Amino acid sequence: MAKIGEKSVEIQLGCGLVAAIFQRGNCKPIKQPVSQISKKKLSKPQPKQASITLRNSISQDRKHVRRSMSDDTRSCSKINQSSNASSRKKMSQVVNLVPNTHNLRRQSTSDLSANGTLNRASSTGNIMLLGQLGNLKQQKRIQHVSTDKKFILQKGRVLMGNIVNKLDPDVLKSMGNEHYKNGRFEQAIALYNQAIAINPKNACYYSNKSAALLSLNRLIEAVIECREAIQLDPFYYNAQYRLARLYLRLGEAEKALEHYEKSGPKVDRRDISEAQNLKRMIHSCIEAHRVKDYVTLLHMSENALSSGADSAPQIFAMRAEALMKLHRHEEAYTIIQKGPDFKTCLSTRIIGSDKTAYFLIIQAQVYTLVGRFEDGISTAQEAAKLDISNEIIAILRRIKGVASARVKGNELFKESKYIEACCMYTEGVEQDPYNSVLLFNRATCRIKLGQFEKGLEDCNAALVLRPSYTKARVRRADCYVKLERWEAAIQEFEMMLQEKQGDEEVIKRALIDAKIQLKREREEDQKQRELSNNSNLVLVISN
Repeated sequence: MAKIGEKSVEIQLGCGLVAAIFQRGNCKPIKQPVSQISKKKLSKPQPKQASITLRNSISQDRKHVRRSMSDDTRSCSKINQSSNASSRKKMSQVVNLVPNTHNLRRQSTSDLSANGTLNRASSTGNIMLLGQLGNLKQQKRIQHVSTDKKFILQKGRVLMGNIVNKLDPDVLKSMGNEHYKNGRFEQAIALYNQAIAINPKNACYYSNKSAALLSLNRLIEAVIECREAIQLDPFYYNAQYRLARLYLRLGEAEKALEHYEKSGPKVDRRDISEAQNLKRMIHSCIEAHRVKDYVTLLHMSENALSSGADSAPQIFAMRAEALMKLHRHEEAYTIIQKGPDFKTCLSTRIIGSDKTAYFLIIQAQVYTLVGRFEDGISTAQEAAKLDISNEIIAILRRIKGVASARVKGNELFKESKYIEACCMYTEGVEQDPYNSVLLFNRATCRIKLGQFEKGLEDCNAALVLRPSYTKARVRRADCYVKLERWEAAIQEFEMMLQEKQGDEEVIKRALIDAKIQLKREREEDQKQRELSNNSNLVLVISN
């Protein structure tokens, strides 16, 4: 019955502090709501002086409360039968203890709060030991602050102070624009791609990415991005105008005019006139190519390239073909090297399979003429995948035949079988009479066989096609030496030194030897002339 009385008193008190301090029997402290618990985690231990003061005060409070509780236990039955006024009086005697604890809290708060052993439990003045908080601990968020201190990027989110927002694609676009203005185009493209991944329906992101790709001269990819922007917003004038300029550079004059018409106030009469002029030039190139007027084709293709179509595969191919047909192989190779280097799949997507195949087959032929046989075969095969016309198949077979002849000839030459090697090179020349590499290889075999005149003829033919063909020039100088044509040899060596072709030291020694031989030859010629004059004088006297 005493225990029941004790529990009744505690229940009537209902104070969290008393329940926390006086844990008697099976009675448990009443837990305060989590929302009332301060979330500030205290880290330092309580000073010894404050701890002793607190324990002494709590001990004194316990004595008063126990005496009061014993009195209540003896009169438990009377409390149950008494009026509400008597109960309130008994309760007030015990509750009066709380202000003492409250005063204690106020006296020691300045010390405890600094050392971190107590937390405020609620606004009623009650306090709670830190151990009573159980597992309620604040987890700190680790933030990675960016270098610009404006945005904090963490796993696809932006942290601004303590507020976590979803990544803003417009923010990424602005950051990309800053990189673009500073010439960091790759970084700008990466940020535009992130913006597109978040919001793929914004045409501006594609248009800005196109501008960055254009700055990197990745024209085909820039066209693709512009087309995406226009598909989302057909009235996006910036994208329409940029796409027209891109088509102009690719030699697609008609498409350029089409998008100029949709560019609104961005386009002016000069743009339209430029596109129309290029359209006429391209038409003239196509007509000259059709009638095989390669001189006109060479002239008109040059004009087209200088009029804005500086990355047009079709124009570069026609110009290279004209130079190739005019037997100016070195210039044709230079044009191919300067031409656009687009991926076949992208080029086919934008300018079509026919134009792409034409550019590839011309490229393959030029590669073969300068000795890049493997590249010639692979490029021709790529062209045949796009266009299986008879012309392309015939060119592919010829390139394979020339390459095979060259490989077999080289193997025979290494085995010192110069006659057989010469015959094999001749087979290759019959398939491609203007292949400078095969002519040079045959000249080398003929020189080994002592056929210096024929070797000289092959070297001359190779140098007509490729004037800077250093190996052929060295071999021709060797022929001149073998034929004792010292003046021609000296001229050849001096030209090689002037153009810095070959080993300079070797050429200088050969030049000195050639001059010495020429001097001896002239001295001998002088002696011969003197002897001839003396013999004529003797004959006259004798008569």
